[in-house]
Amino acid sequence: MYFLLYIIYYIFFKCLLYISLIIECLKLLNISFNCLSLQVTCIALINLLLLYHSSKKREARKKKKEAAHAASENHNNNKEEKEMPSACNISIKDIQMAMEVFNIQQKPAKTQEEAMQKSYQFWSTQPVPKMGDLLNHIKIYLFYIIFSKCMLLFPDEKIVRNEPIEPDKTSVRAEPYSLPADFQWDTLNLDDPLVLSELYTLLSENYVEDDDAMFRFDYPPNFLKWALQPPGWCKEWHCGVRVSKSGRLVGFISAIPATLRVYNHTQKMVEINFLCVHKKLRSKRVAPVLIREITRRVNLKGIFQAVYTAGVVLPKPIATCRYWHRSLNPKKLIDIKFSHLTRNMTMQRTLKLYKLPEHTKVPGFRKLVYTDIPQAHKILTEYLEKFDLAPVFSVEEFEHWFLPQAGIINSFVVEKEGKITDMVSYYTLPSSIMHHQTHKTLKAAYSFYNVSTTTPWLELMMDALISARDLGFDVFNALDLMDNKEFLEPLKFGIGDGNLQYYLYNWRCPSMTPGKIGLVLQ
Repeated sequence: MYFLLYIIYYIFFKCLLYISLIIECLKLLNISFNCLSLQVTCIALINLLLLYHSSKKREARKKKKEAAHAASENHNNNKEEKEMPSACNISIKDIQMAMEVFNIQQKPAKTQEEAMQKSYQFWSTQPVPKMGDLLNHIKIYLFYIIFSKCMLLFPDEKIVRNEPIEPDKTSVRAEPYSLPADFQWDTLNLDDPLVLSELYTLLSENYVEDDDAMFRFDYPPNFLKWALQPPGWCKEWHCGVRVSKSGRLVGFISAIPATLRVYNHTQKMVEINFLCVHKKLRSKRVAPVLIREITRRVNLKGIFQAVYTAGVVLPKPIATCRYWHRSLNPKKLIDIKFSHLTRNMTMQRTLKLYKLPEHTKVPGFRKLVYTDIPQAHKILTEYLEKFDLAPVFSVEEFEHWFLPQAGIINSFVVEKEGKITDMVSYYTLPSSIMHHQTHKTLKAAYSFYNVSTTTPWLELMMDALISARDLGFDVFNALDLMDNKEFLEPLKFGIGDGNLQYYLYNWRCPSMTPGKIGLVLQ
């Protein structure tokens, strides 16, 4: 009898397993449908089946022992009490496992490992490299089954080519994509101060913030115009979503033109940035529609590739960089809990540790001026040739991105005998400090593009830090890309807890290390 039940359980168990495998295979073939609930149901049934089967076996063993041993009622009660915790422990374990599976699917992935455990319903339909999630669902759900031994048969997608994923389209949809009811598209005119103010409000209240909701990016209006209106910008690529009745701006996404070199191939692309949906609307799936719509608008201009960055892991990063932070105003940073006093450190010792020299020391270190542009453009262009992902700036673009503007971009050069030999640059990005009575704004400098040809990195970047301190910045942030690792630790940068993933849309290429990334997005 038990043998027959075991056979039935085994067949049913295998059927559920194959259903889950078929779902994953269909997803790898880009056949998209809402399968999350079915997957979770299958796994829950598998766990319940295993629990039921194990409880039956325990019950059978219990009856055998009761028949073989005439024990007292107290002895039997004690035995039952010993059995119960075991059953309860298994039940709790199974419930926790099912909940963990569900939670992994719901939360944004912060690491590659978490991303490999998620289903990406939207991104599975897009021309981006895949995460190889079939293997990892097997690993999570069925690690206690022999199929987990076959994991090496399903590796993550390894890419050796450098090419588009899909060919350029010969025809592009003319009509905008449909939005949820009560919403409508709007192309934003950023030359209108009222519209620019609306965009600023949307981003300042709903854009990127840290996991603890203590800091949120606060892009000033003039910074937004600088970031969104470079040479060749297109008004149609400033794509907004409004509430139909009130006209309130509740969503935005942007694209700007760029020429990028990926390994040895140069490609016209766009940089996608400022994807933002009002917090109250994030359950309405507006973001995927925004991405599809900006893709359509860019395709209409004959461009079919894009680059973008994100703090979360999606299918599939070409590189992952880490933020580093150098304290310029350590007391304020500790007050607002951006950083903390380390063990055995007092405030006085911390201030002494991060104290910078009074004045810059590199001879010829000065602010970049208009007449420096040809030489500075030349040394930056030559420097970027050593990286696998890098922009190709025209002289006009260089002027836009690097000519100093108060509160937006600061650029410095080193001049020796009339020749520009080195340059540093950093842009201004304040963050709102939430829930603090005294401090309301964190003024942060973000390392942009730096070139060292004759001045050592440590001396050049030390002067950059001094200039940032003199301009009132609280912290100097830098990614570990390009040659930045040459100066991060020696100049007392501390490693941050945030990663920045780099992505290419409709382009596959081998992955890159941070030191081979030569691109910085705002």
